[in-house]
Amino acid sequence: MKRTAVLASCLLLVACYAGGKRGGDSALAVYDFGPPAIQSPALPRRSEMALEVRAPLWMDSMGIEYRLDYSDPARPRDYTRARWAGPPAQLIQQRLVQQLGLMSSGQGKARCVLRIDIDAFNQVFDDPASSRGQLLGSARLLDRSRATLATYDFKLEKPAPSADSRGGVAALAAAVDQLAADLAAWERSVAGSGKGAACSG
Repeated sequence: MKRTAVLASCLLLVACYAGGKRGGDSALAVYDFGPPAIQSPALPRRSEMALEVRAPLWMDSMGIEYRLDYSDPARPRDYTRARWAGPPAQLIQQRLVQQLGLMSSGQGKARCVLRIDIDAFNQVFDDPASSRGQLLGSARLLDRSRATLATYDFKLEKPAPSADSRGGVAALAAAVDQLAADLAAWERSVAGSGKGAACSG
């Protein structure tokens, strides 16, 4: 009888702990970007340009970040029961390599490097029922000596289809796909202006 009472107490404590966590006792959801929603213009695989994506140290985790812009915008939060399949910078680099036809930095002797610095990659809630995916940062085209040939700042926001981690992931994936399309257009503009001559064969 005493053993049964102890067991019941333990189960109650576990239930209370799970109920107090965001998401309760639901299974952990692991996300990547899925198939691209936007197909950027087809580019041949090139060896003359490499891609490097960098992010602050605090983004070197697999947490899916969100902010409550209407309540406490200076406080970043992570979903308890959802995470990325890898650090965001790695997922972004993988997607851009696929979309732009580039190789990853360090995989060959490229003439130039397209360096992407990510400043923000999160889901922002404007109110409890609506949110958006936000991707902020800058791009620099560097020659072999790492001198800057051209720069490009970006601020991309996509509406989230739902006010949860799944909606945030969808919005952020769409923002990354939009970045790929915008970078492809910017790269063509740089090449047309002659600033990217050092990157061509």
